[in-house]
Amino acid sequence: MEANQDITERRLADAWAELQAHSDNGHPLQADAYRLAFADPEFLLRRETRGIRFQLEMLKPDLTQQQLGIEHTVVVFGSARFREHGEAEAVLQAAEAAGDARAIAKARALVRNAHYYDRAREFARLVARYSATCPKHEQLYICTGGGPGVMEAANRGAHDEGALTVGLNIALPHEQAANPYVSPELSFKFHYFALRKMHFMMRAKALLAFPGGFGTLDELFEVITLVQCKKAKPVPIVLYGTDYWKRLFNLEVLVEEGTISPEDLELFHFVDDPQAAWEVIVKFYGLTV
Repeated sequence: MEANQDITERRLADAWAELQAHSDNGHPLQADAYRLAFADPEFLLRRETRGIRFQLEMLKPDLTQQQLGIEHTVVVFGSARFREHGEAEAVLQAAEAAGDARAIAKARALVRNAHYYDRAREFARLVARYSATCPKHEQLYICTGGGPGVMEAANRGAHDEGALTVGLNIALPHEQAANPYVSPELSFKFHYFALRKMHFMMRAKALLAFPGGFGTLDELFEVITLVQCKKAKPVPIVLYGTDYWKRLFNLEVLVEEGTISPEDLELFHFVDDPQAAWEVIVKFYGLTV
């Protein structure tokens, strides 16, 4: 008598193999009513199926991180344009050789800000070294937007220590790929900013924001607002680079005008050293280091 089938076996039609074979044969994909719904790109990309796409972008990174035991992250934001010192110096030399005043000014800013790349990398090493001594369920993992600049530096620091590191990349009109230091199994790509932001917060136990542009400010104020309004649990919010942040905005004006409360200024901390940033987190949670 034939043995009963293993009830744990997964039996899904290999619909994606059909699509791959179609592509390999060089045939353009055409709408096909007979194709299985979950393997029908034309159907999944309709305006009416947007809610399904939301759900998929929610589930895929969540399930993968659950499977790998990623429960606590330290999120690092910052400019995608910063470079490590050697690369910044090379850009400056090329600009000076070309004699382009505009390019020289831009390259000098790159050199001036290159230390942020090094400091982000150093901070991530501190987190990874601590986590290496912890039980799996207490480990902290570096999570970034997965791109270049400060994001690359933070992923790289964790990678230096042999730790898993998360990248939540976003599809943009210009070409962008995950930096090479994101763990391949934790390298995710999003279409929707809203779902990406949700994933930043779902596991975040701390946020470290290095100097950056619109994207960094958007993500930073999103977190501050969620914590202020008690839509998210309080977490350490650390702003790296006191001079930059205090030149960028004067939050005391908001207090003077009554648009925020004085205690809202206590939602974040200014630091100028990777160790100081790490100590804010250590103190907040009472970690033993």
